[in-house]
Amino acid sequence: MITFLTAGALPAVNLKAAGPTTDAIVERGLSNFRDAGRFVAALPYGRNSNSLDHLVVLDENKGTCSTKHSLLARLAQEQNVPIGLCIGIHEMDRRNTPGIGAVLERHGLTSIPEAHCYLKRGLQRIDVTVPRGNVTRKSIERFFVEVEISPEQVGGYKVQLHQEFMRRWMKVVSLPRAFTFEELWAAREACIHALETPT
Repeated sequence: MITFLTAGALPAVNLKAAGPTTDAIVERGLSNFRDAGRFVAALPYGRNSNSLDHLVVLDENKGTCSTKHSLLARLAQEQNVPIGLCIGIHEMDRRNTPGIGAVLERHGLTSIPEAHCYLKRGLQRIDVTVPRGNVTRKSIERFFVEVEISPEQVGGYKVQLHQEFMRRWMKVVSLPRAFTFEELWAAREACIHALETPT
């Protein structure tokens, strides 16, 4: 079983002047890394206009697992805090991702591969997109793929890794009917849309 900790597991190191990410965080009245993580965690879940610009999370006051964790990974780089940015591919279902059940049912699916971004500090996995009040993201039994990436890879590389895995997955699992890759990807996109906080 995969266990994720919340932003409270981040180190409470004081931020030193170090670069544009630190400056943007300090401008919001935050002075240590853990507080920055909690601030980012409290922002609504939603897709950003440019996933390659990590500061867009602060400009648009929302973010996804990719953009929120990319922002904090860049902050860690500037502050020389040993925290990595990872992608883990798992089967997303109604139990481990509340809010997508109706979408899966509409497509006749019980699960679909998802590429989730999170932070890693030693052996601890930290997820600042865990719903507030939950200590862990429940019922992710395993990752099929887990890789450490750079913040620059949350765009094209993440999508490529995810799509390549989904193409392999659809050939080896028992699906309720014949799906094209495009249909499965559209179902995944609909799941993510269902998770977005209304604006």
